[in-house]
Amino acid sequence: MIILIPAYEPDARLTALVTELRAADPCSGILVIDDGSGSHFADVFAGARAAGAEVIGYEVNRGKGRALKAGLRYIQEYYPGQDVVCADSDGQHTTTDILRIAERVRQADGAMVLGGRRFTGDVPTRSRIGNALSRRAFRLATGVPVHDTQTGLRGYPAGMIDWLLSVKGDRFEYELNLLLQSRAAGIAIEEVEIETVYLEHNASSHFRPVVDSLKVCAPLVRFVASSLGAFVIDAVGLVVIYALTGSLLLSVVGARLVSATANFLINRHAVFHGDRGSLRRDILRYLTLALALLASSYVWLAVLTQWGVPLVAAKLITDTTLYVISFHVQRRYVFATAAVEPRVGERVRLSSLQP
Repeated sequence: MIILIPAYEPDARLTALVTELRAADPCSGILVIDDGSGSHFADVFAGARAAGAEVIGYEVNRGKGRALKAGLRYIQEYYPGQDVVCADSDGQHTTTDILRIAERVRQADGAMVLGGRRFTGDVPTRSRIGNALSRRAFRLATGVPVHDTQTGLRGYPAGMIDWLLSVKGDRFEYELNLLLQSRAAGIAIEEVEIETVYLEHNASSHFRPVVDSLKVCAPLVRFVASSLGAFVIDAVGLVVIYALTGSLLLSVVGARLVSATANFLINRHAVFHGDRGSLRRDILRYLTLALALLASSYVWLAVLTQWGVPLVAAKLITDTTLYVISFHVQRRYVFATAAVEPRVGERVRLSSLQP
C-alpha cells in the first residue's frame, strides 16, 4: 500500500501526518508530491522526508489533479501492483481514517473507496454549502448517493491506476470527474464514514470557492447543456415539420433524427467520454435506445394530444420523463466501457514528472 499525499505550500501538519502514519503502519509507503510550492517550503518537505516519506515534485504549481497523476505515474513505475490511498496534507484526514480506507481497499474487490464526511459540528459555511450543492447535483445527474463528492481521502486498487491516469482534469475538478466517469468504466464506489475535521475554518485549503466550484460543476453542466440543446433542436424541428406536413409521425421521426445525431456526438466526446471504445458498438446501442425512446415519445404524444394537451406542452411532459431514463441508460449501457483489468507487475517508463 502506498499513501499518496499531494501538497501545495504545506505547513508542519504535513510532517506530523507523515510521522503518525509511519508510526501506525511502518509497512506502507508514503509518497508526497510537492506541487510547485517553492523554496520557502523546502524545510517542510525536508521534514516530511526525514519523518519517513519519499518526496518528489516540480517547480511550478499545476494543480491537485496534476499532482495526483504525477504520483500515480511514479507509483506505477517504481511500485507496480501497489494499492493507493490519497490523502490531503492539511490535517483534515486523521491517521486512523486513512488506515481504515487502506484496509477497506484491500477488501473492496476493485471498488473505489471514499472517505465520506458527514459535516457535523463546526463546519465552515462555504464547505457545508458547497458540499451540499455538489452532493445533490451529483445524485440528480448520476443517481449515485455519494454523501461527500469533494473528499480528498480516497482509496484505489492497483488495477485502477491506468484508468485514473486517463481521466481528464488538472485541479479540483479531477476528483469529481473520477466519480462521474466511474460508472461508465464499470467501477463501483464504496463510501466509508470518516471524521469531519476543519482546522482554523479550513484556512489552509487552496480550494477557490468560485473558480473551482465552476470547474467542479462543469461535467454536470455539459450533460445538461447537451440535453437542453437536443431538446431545443427536437422541439423546433417537431413544430416546423408538423407545420409543413401535418403528419405527427413524420414530425416526431424527422426531428428526433436530427437531435439524436447531435446529442450522440456531444455525449460521446464531451459528456461520457466513450470515444475510447468502439464507435460501431456505441452507435448500435445509441440507436437501440433512440428507437425505444422514439416509440415511447410517439405513444405519449399521441395520447396526450388526444386528451387535449397542446403539442408543445405534451412534448415538454414527455421529454422530461424520458430524460431521466435516457441519461441512466446512456451512462450505464450505451457509453459504458469495460472495467480496467489489473496489470500487476508491469513497469511503465517514467521519463519525467511532467503529468
